[in-house]
Amino acid sequence: LDDASSGLNGRIEGMDGKIAGLESELRVYKDKMKKAKSPAAKRTLQKRAMEVLKRKRMYEQQRDTVAGQAFNIDQASFGIESAKANVATVAAMKAANTELKKTIKKDLNIDDVEDLADDMAELMEDFNEINETLGRNFATPEDLDEADLDAELEMLADELEDEAELEADSTPSYLQANTLPATPTELPGQTLPANKVDQLTT
Repeated sequence: LDDASSGLNGRIEGMDGKIAGLESELRVYKDKMKKAKSPAAKRTLQKRAMEVLKRKRMYEQQRDTVAGQAFNIDQASFGIESAKANVATVAAMKAANTELKKTIKKDLNIDDVEDLADDMAELMEDFNEINETLGRNFATPEDLDEADLDAELEMLADELEDEAELEADSTPSYLQANTLPATPTELPGQTLPANKVDQLTT
């Protein structure tokens, strides 16, 4: 198939060269017909140009036919290569399947795997228990009553409120915020502009 494809491609290239030569020849006749002065000479040039054009069309048809044949051969070649690749893939998968079965049967036992998983689970449970034991706070008594703890927290909150009230009572009256006079916004006998009032209040 490769040789046939190469041969067809060579024929296509040869016909492309002939078509290009005929196109050049047609351009020459076209230029001559433009410059021809007598009708007889012009008719002769047109006849020759028509013959060249017929040959060009013939080569173009042959080229298209050969190109179709080359395309079909290339498709067939591609199909054969794909089929060979599929056969190799299937063979590799079969070999891998056989080897996998052999390995599982020889080196792996489902019962051993299940036993190993159970052992790992037990080990993890023991490990978690060890971590909980090591993380226990031995300084905290275990016989504490939660009700007693709640009552003690309430008493502590009451003491904090009493201390806050005592601090408020000990503050001199002239330092308490609600007894301070308001900031003046005007000078005696004078009304300040709004921007001056803002400056005094800031």
